[in-house]
Amino acid sequence: MSTMPPGPAPAPNQPAISLRELKRYFQHRGGIATRALDGVSLDIAAGEIFGIVGRSGAGKSTLIRCVNLLERPQSGEVRVLGEDLLALSDGALRERRRSIGMVFQHFNLLSSRTVAGNVAFPLEIAGVPKAERASRVTEALSLVGLTEKADAYPAQLSGGQKQRVGIARALAPRPRILLCDEATSALDPETTHDILRLIRRLRDKLDLTVLLITHEMAVVKEICDRVAVMEAGRVLEEGPVFDVFTRPHHPTTRSFIAGTIGHSVPPGTVARLPAARPGEERQLLQVLFAGPNSTRAVISEASRRFGIDLDIISGRIDEIAGEPFGLMALAAYGPPDKLQEAVLWFQELGLTVTPLAEAI
Repeated sequence: MSTMPPGPAPAPNQPAISLRELKRYFQHRGGIATRALDGVSLDIAAGEIFGIVGRSGAGKSTLIRCVNLLERPQSGEVRVLGEDLLALSDGALRERRRSIGMVFQHFNLLSSRTVAGNVAFPLEIAGVPKAERASRVTEALSLVGLTEKADAYPAQLSGGQKQRVGIARALAPRPRILLCDEATSALDPETTHDILRLIRRLRDKLDLTVLLITHEMAVVKEICDRVAVMEAGRVLEEGPVFDVFTRPHHPTTRSFIAGTIGHSVPPGTVARLPAARPGEERQLLQVLFAGPNSTRAVISEASRRFGIDLDIISGRIDEIAGEPFGLMALAAYGPPDKLQEAVLWFQELGLTVTPLAEAI
């Protein structure tokens, strides 16, 4: 059976989702307004997994709900698959929403319905004939690996299985866009990993565009192609995940990723380091190795080139968006001008050098 969803396909090189200057305010008693979205603009390419990360109250949930107009912005433009959703009639909008699936944090399953009944629910609302509903339910449950649970009830499922049902329900109308609203925050780490692998596999198999919001940078690091960081209704920075993680510009971004790729210096290590000799300085540095020079023996080369001593305090190798990188904490000893020359040389090689006290 065809898996082509309803709705138009975006033109070549056209974003699957394009948001322009979205503003959404909530009015409270006493005339006080909360700016949930304060001029947000984003383009999300067809076929990518795009993450939006931010703390509670940053505006990310409001933003994702504006994509299918569950929340209507007071101003701005929402274009999905090339169409301006704000210009559509109510009937046309209902039709277009079939091309936008949504996965929720708390599953939102109907306890009185079986797994198959939950997956069939949006198809019933859309008026899909019974025989086709049954076929689509079977198809969707197969995609998430829950065929054998079709007759089970939500109370009989684990958290991960419930979320798979939620994903199957979102896929049953055969959408082109999949919105994930904190889809893993109610799950344990192992189950989170399984669900993220499933989402990536579904993206590849069904050619989906995935917009995922989360407060966990580890989720972004594992699955996303690009990411935007939000705070107080604004986008602070955005870009490819590897670039944002390894070269963050905004303090909020740096604080977010500190626990994900930050340095790890064993307690008491710095106190045990020798002091600098007379006429020299000791600098504690974090060096992030990425790009074409990430495998170059820069530590020994810098020591010979500049006549300085470089002691490795700690180090690790990790991976972001499939790209390897190394992170190393160093104690550098030598004349101040030579230490500065070494830092500049590291930077010329494309490595990121940060004073350890300020390191991410």
